[in-house]
Amino acid sequence: MKEIGGYIELDDFHRKMLHENAKHLNCGRTALMYLIESKNIKKLWLPYFMCDSVFDVCKKCDVEIRYYHVDRDFKIEEPNIHIDEWLYIVNYYGQLSDEYIFNLKEKYKNIILDNAQAYFAMPLNGIDTLYTCRKFFGVSDGAILYTNAKIDRVLPVDESFERIHYILGRYERTAGEFYKESSDNNAFFKNEPIKQMSKLTKNILHGIDYDYIEKRRTENFAYLNKQFSNINILNVKNINGAFMYPLMVKNAEYIRKRLVEKKIFIPVLWPNVLKEMTENSIEYHLASDILPLPCDQRYGIDEMSYIVEVIKNG
Repeated sequence: MKEIGGYIELDDFHRKMLHENAKHLNCGRTALMYLIESKNIKKLWLPYFMCDSVFDVCKKCDVEIRYYHVDRDFKIEEPNIHIDEWLYIVNYYGQLSDEYIFNLKEKYKNIILDNAQAYFAMPLNGIDTLYTCRKFFGVSDGAILYTNAKIDRVLPVDESFERIHYILGRYERTAGEFYKESSDNNAFFKNEPIKQMSKLTKNILHGIDYDYIEKRRTENFAYLNKQFSNINILNVKNINGAFMYPLMVKNAEYIRKRLVEKKIFIPVLWPNVLKEMTENSIEYHLASDILPLPCDQRYGIDEMSYIVEVIKNG
């Protein structure tokens, strides 16, 4: 019987969860592992321009990897794929249109769509699609997977109460105090098996005001795009519920240092690409010259205006 009485724990939240009817897993890596196992994937085409976590999953699952390039619009240089091979598509910064993705599905049949940077993009019919919760919300685990495939075994449920300390800590203090914990939590999932999303994370996701967050991210992104469209090498389109604003400039390294001096911290999203690709490759420049500017729900136009001022007057 469930315990009755005693001290009160975290309340249960009852808002409707975005992606309520999908599979709820512990992280993006294991969402891909779920597809590999359930679809019996043996060969997978990956973009050179992406994080090494997907490569690690493929090696762990004994999947043969082939590679393709992307262009400056994040569209793929279409490879010649055999009938038994799968194509992994990354929706970079949510910039790929539904029409473009449907065309890829029509042409290649077996595709996986990575919407880790497009949480508010709705799934497309018949396309296996994965999302990552940690990139958009204050949770320590969580992934969403849309697929018609099933694994014929019971998956354990993750537990995240011991890993959420850095999330709670940053709410009341600075990010720097908890950076190591955040980094350790990212590394934790490298060897994790497929699990169901933790009860704690699922509850938090049921307490989120998705309309507010989507609106805030959309407005912030649109503001940055208006301010930077004349200097951005990329042709960026406005989207709903954006991840980050990709500002591509030739003096990115200098601007990045200038931003840090002003306590504006932005990541290098794919540092492995800088090690693996040649300096004259498009992938190298996409990794080194894009500044992923924050535009999430923590901020408003005042913060966006400050970022613009620092960059334009730097």
